[in-house]
Amino acid sequence: MFWISVVKGVCLPLWRRMAVWSLWSLLLWAAPRPVAVTGVQVQGQVGGSVLLMAEHHPGFQVREAIWRSLWPSEELLATYFRGSLETLYHSRFLGRTQLHSNLSLELQPLESGDNGNFSVLLVDTGGQTWTQILQLKVYAAVPRPIVQVFTAVSEDAQPPKTCQAFLSCWVPNISDINYSWQQEETIDFGIKPHGPLMDGQVLRVSLGPGDKRIAYSCIVSNPVSWNSTVVTPWESCHHEAGKASYKDVLLLVVTVLLLLILVGLLSAWHWGPCSGKKKKDVCADGGALETENTLE
Repeated sequence: MFWISVVKGVCLPLWRRMAVWSLWSLLLWAAPRPVAVTGVQVQGQVGGSVLLMAEHHPGFQVREAIWRSLWPSEELLATYFRGSLETLYHSRFLGRTQLHSNLSLELQPLESGDNGNFSVLLVDTGGQTWTQILQLKVYAAVPRPIVQVFTAVSEDAQPPKTCQAFLSCWVPNISDINYSWQQEETIDFGIKPHGPLMDGQVLRVSLGPGDKRIAYSCIVSNPVSWNSTVVTPWESCHHEAGKASYKDVLLLVVTVLLLLILVGLLSAWHWGPCSGKKKKDVCADGGALETENTLE
């Protein structure tokens, strides 16, 4: 059943299918025990390309080669047999593979689901085999991070006032990202913050009037790309200083609510059942009727 599925997956004429059948039979049954090399890691970016190198020791004269995808399902990707390079095999990489003359396999354009393990099986002229396992990790390009500034201005301190700023940096919908901070006026990468970091995403700084021009960069990166956003926290401190305090805002809200309640009561009294000329006549008639009933 295995051989039938492999042959059916080949988009080639019948004689080439038979050649692939013979090649697999030769490599898997007639060849000596293969020598395997594992642990090679390759990184790529979504939309880009990656080259999976077919490496072997000096003196190894390659006669045949087979490239396969091992995860999430085992698929035949490319072969080199009798001097012919073939990549027209039914797989999720169909149309995105190119086998070079040095037997390295190029994949493009990369997709986020291309993560996984790949293997290349090489056979020399003496029948000795050499297997190499490569692990591919595909990353998305890092977008520009979003930085928010939260400030607390010291109202009790004498001039010059100080400002405690918390800089929060984040990138939505992407994982496997490293966060670091850099002060623009220094050379050091990743300045030491005045407080604890939360996965490197939050930076706390204490600012005074002499720090008006100091800017901070949040740098986000993964193994294939990086991006950054620059902010000047003192601008937020100055903006916050012109705002009313929390107590003032609360007092203003309470005052407005009381005024709205008072206006509602006055409106209800004005537009009640005895308001207006007709309603006043009705109320007067009702009052007279009630008086007559009392006299009786």
